[in-house]
Amino acid sequence: MFEDRDIQQIYSKGITLNQIKAQVARLEEGMTYSVLIGAATIGKGIERYDASETEKLIQLYEAKKENFSILKFVPASGAATRMFKFLFQFLQKYNPSKETIESYIGKEANSQVETFISNLKQFPFYDEVLTKAHETNPNFDNLSRGERCLYFVKMMLDEDALNYSFFPKGLLPFHQYNGKIVTAFQEHLFEATLYASSENQANLHFTVSEKHQVYFDKTLKAIKSDLEADTGVTFNISFSFQKEATETVALTAKDEVYKNEDGSILFRPAGHGALLENLNDLDHDIIFIKNIDNIVVAEKNIEVSNYKKLLAGVLLEAQEKVFAYLQKLTEGTAEEADFNLMVLFLRYRLNVPVSVDFETYTFDEKTAYLIDKFNRPIRVCGMVKNQGEPGGGPFWVKDKNDEVSLQIVEFAQIDFSKTVQQGIVYKATHFNPTDLVCGVKDYKGNKFNLKDFVDPEAAFITSKTHNGVDIKALELPGLWNGSMAYWNSIFVEVPLETFNPVKTVNDLLKPEHQAS
Repeated sequence: MFEDRDIQQIYSKGITLNQIKAQVARLEEGMTYSVLIGAATIGKGIERYDASETEKLIQLYEAKKENFSILKFVPASGAATRMFKFLFQFLQKYNPSKETIESYIGKEANSQVETFISNLKQFPFYDEVLTKAHETNPNFDNLSRGERCLYFVKMMLDEDALNYSFFPKGLLPFHQYNGKIVTAFQEHLFEATLYASSENQANLHFTVSEKHQVYFDKTLKAIKSDLEADTGVTFNISFSFQKEATETVALTAKDEVYKNEDGSILFRPAGHGALLENLNDLDHDIIFIKNIDNIVVAEKNIEVSNYKKLLAGVLLEAQEKVFAYLQKLTEGTAEEADFNLMVLFLRYRLNVPVSVDFETYTFDEKTAYLIDKFNRPIRVCGMVKNQGEPGGGPFWVKDKNDEVSLQIVEFAQIDFSKTVQQGIVYKATHFNPTDLVCGVKDYKGNKFNLKDFVDPEAAFITSKTHNGVDIKALELPGLWNGSMAYWNSIFVEVPLETFNPVKTVNDLLKPEHQAS
């Protein structure tokens, strides 16, 4: 299948030949769909806390966080191109010499452009773009309204102007305070001081693309000292790239490995599941995970951040109990009565169904079984009420060994051709907005090897086009999907206000992104 030059290329990326053969086999065999047996709902996989319980868990975290090394992990490599999709279409389609801007935006398909143009002054980048427009065209104010709108968008997006679509979301103007532009990157640093810091230290790790690293460094240098002075917190910021060793091959329609024109194998980034490698390299007790674009203005963030503390309090409470049980089990001091309590905790707190044969096990078998079930990373995931947003949902899933577990499942993992599976999806009440806090160390303080808890069957296969050729592409199990399949999971309802992503530039007009 592979020539010597192919094998050299494979090894140069830090990938083994067996890994490539496994990728090819996975692509040939096709997608392994999740088998849903029920939607996780309140009381059946999703916990809900009242105000009093929430406050106690927040206080638990606040009281104990200084004892832990805490990190905020932010996937931030995505370019902002999709944010401006409708504006690129506007640049292509609108001709001010042939129709007025009012005529263009009056068409039903252009409602996004209408929203954008009608609210220009509300965008944090308005002054910056306007200044650029005047710099490059002294006659700007004398243009027709349609020409000004078109020129404004050109100044935003043209490569030789501000070139916003080249940059990652994290470095775009997101918010504005008294005329001062603030990026999502800076907002994440501030947010870390609210819940993800201890002993006046805030550790943040951003996964970025290599071409953007220099811009993140430049931004950090410009804001770090002032932010530290304002908050009294020292920031330890690190970056990493998606590793070449996580890239995957693609197959043609004839199930042949796709090769570039120069004869080299096409390797593609393998989705956010590749970031498990980056996460696994980090050595901290508690790790919060949150997407770069899900950030609100500072005044609203204080309330939102309380729910991060809630999740962390749930984690610490569960982790303390798990560690105490593991101490007993490994020291040999557990008794039959303890086993009963542990089984109840597994079932009703960690959502781990226990084997029906458990009671028939010997004492030693019960001990080994419970150690195996408890001694795993723990994740506590925020779940918001489903408002029709795309994304992973919480479901009870059965694996190939008929073991049931609580999982976050993407729609791409579900076989919608099966009526039963469809029906379960329609009963789902919540979805996961990438809002997690993770305990990645064992009861002895040793870091888990997170790669030991991945379900390789949960890989994604997608149809793509490359240079006009249809290909089958492989993505690794998603970071909070199959990559965490064998973690112990607790799902907690949090308010919809905690989910404020910026998918299109118009999302910046929402109240959560506007300072009062």
